[in-house]
Amino acid sequence: MLETMAQLDSLLDALPDAAVVLDAEHDRFAAWNSQAAALIEPSGGAVSARLGPALPNFIVFIEEIDHRGSAWTRDVDLSVLAGRPLRCELSGKSVPGAPGRFLLVLHDLDEIDRRAQLSEAAELHRAGVGEWMRAQSFFTELERQNHLILNAAGEGIYGVNADGKTTFVNRAAQEMLGWTAEELLGRDMHTTIHHHHLNGCAYPAQDCPIYRAFRFEQVNRIEDEVFWRKDGRPIRVEYVSTPIYDQKMLAGAVIIFRDITERKENERRLREAMDQVADLRDRLEQENAYLQEAISTERAHHDILGRSPQIRHLLSKVELVSRTDATVVITGEPGTGKSLVATGIHSESERGRRPLIHFKCGAVASEAIDAELFGQMRGASAGALRDRPGKLELAHGGTLFLEDVEELPPDCQGRLLHALQERAVTRLGDTRARSIDVRVIAATARPLDEAVRNGRLREDLRLFLDVFPIACTPLRDRPEDIPVIATHFLKLACARLYRDPPIITERAMRQLCDYHWPGNVRELRNVIERSAILSTRGKLVVELGSSTRAERGPQIGARTESDMQQAIRENLLACLREADGKVAGPRGAAAMLGVPATTFYSRLRAFGIQAGDWRRH
Repeated sequence: MLETMAQLDSLLDALPDAAVVLDAEHDRFAAWNSQAAALIEPSGGAVSARLGPALPNFIVFIEEIDHRGSAWTRDVDLSVLAGRPLRCELSGKSVPGAPGRFLLVLHDLDEIDRRAQLSEAAELHRAGVGEWMRAQSFFTELERQNHLILNAAGEGIYGVNADGKTTFVNRAAQEMLGWTAEELLGRDMHTTIHHHHLNGCAYPAQDCPIYRAFRFEQVNRIEDEVFWRKDGRPIRVEYVSTPIYDQKMLAGAVIIFRDITERKENERRLREAMDQVADLRDRLEQENAYLQEAISTERAHHDILGRSPQIRHLLSKVELVSRTDATVVITGEPGTGKSLVATGIHSESERGRRPLIHFKCGAVASEAIDAELFGQMRGASAGALRDRPGKLELAHGGTLFLEDVEELPPDCQGRLLHALQERAVTRLGDTRARSIDVRVIAATARPLDEAVRNGRLREDLRLFLDVFPIACTPLRDRPEDIPVIATHFLKLACARLYRDPPIITERAMRQLCDYHWPGNVRELRNVIERSAILSTRGKLVVELGSSTRAERGPQIGARTESDMQQAIRENLLACLREADGKVAGPRGAAAMLGVPATTFYSRLRAFGIQAGDWRRH
């Protein structure tokens, strides 16, 4: 270090301009020459105290030297000890072998301006040849100093005459462009380094801001163009072109530029990162809203209960398929627990830490399905006030559960299939496809073959989904599960009601087991909850059927279960006849009965009603 400082002292003494060595670590000037001592009195106190509002610019300047090895600036004003501001130009270089130390050369801009305003020429003419020779020596020295300044600058600097020919090029410009000064001097600079735009189209000289600088006396600041290196590679640059004059005659222009390729690349990466952050933010907001909605909605997300062979077989299939990413199709009547099976598969899979996104295909208006599934950009439709991811994006990394998949419109089924096959989704109003990693579980209340045959499900979508089928058995086909499930529902209901569970008598349990359960487990849950409310004397009071019996009008005689089932069947046929066989839609049989179309179809299957039976009655 001592040897380095000794070399610096020698260099400082040899420099004709005010120069100092900055010790950035200790915020002081470590060394200076006599010119600097006269100009700024560097021995007095911390350097930062001299900078005032210019301190941030000075820090940026020092960091640029540290990064690039050299730099220059006119944006930093120092102050002498007396407090007088010193408008100066700083050029600096790193000191090899001395980390944290920088060689700074200072030029008093006010002094330079004062010199420019003097009329030395007239004085020298009157003073004779000797004075003229002294002036020539002065200007020679000034030119040498200017060359030192130009070569010490971190920015690229070159000049052109009024014909566009290069007159000088500093060292930084040569390094950035890959040309030597000898190769550039006297050449048309525009055709050499500025001949094309970045997209490859030609850049006519008459359109160039540099050309306008020395043709029309305009100062132009350009923030994003390209110069072409000798090896043919472009560099992104920002530059200022300023006209220069000789005896008030326009002589050309000087161009100061810097390479911003790395900065532009960082800006591009930052924009991409910000876009990803924005997408992730929107997705997390939607996931949070979805999860809050799922929490607030009463749904039976309990363990799969039962001891029947059907339940044991179902659990074994769930265990097998949950270890894979295979697509699953769950079939079964409404209320048999298809959603519960989907939740079990997802929870036991490796995707269990990511969300299970539930999309009920028949619960969304047809014109809104695309936006719900695929997402939309702001302005894509009249009500699209912000960018919003769809269910496919929300399920990225997790599982998408499509309930009643046959309720999707056929054209939407095609777009869904394309997105799942390509593993990418494009929001409405957007052109950018976003990659997705989604496991799909579909559920339907009707056999897939029947849905395809009736035109409600595309054949290609069925083939994509039908990898691992799981069938949920109706509750009436596994009565041995009713005691277990009923007991479980009773505990849950009583916990919500803050009361002790009543005793389920043998008569009550037989009543539950003998019932047909057209609504399956969902209906059983409702019956148990109603019974828990009615049971106030320690024993479970079971009421099967509607609780509004008193509102039905005149009382009629008791009917057998067979009579009731026949009445239900006749009522279904009557609805079909009145709707001319149409089930779905505002004038369909399901709307007349006040139930979803899927429930109506389930009841038709339960009572063995075929497509044309309603015509034969």
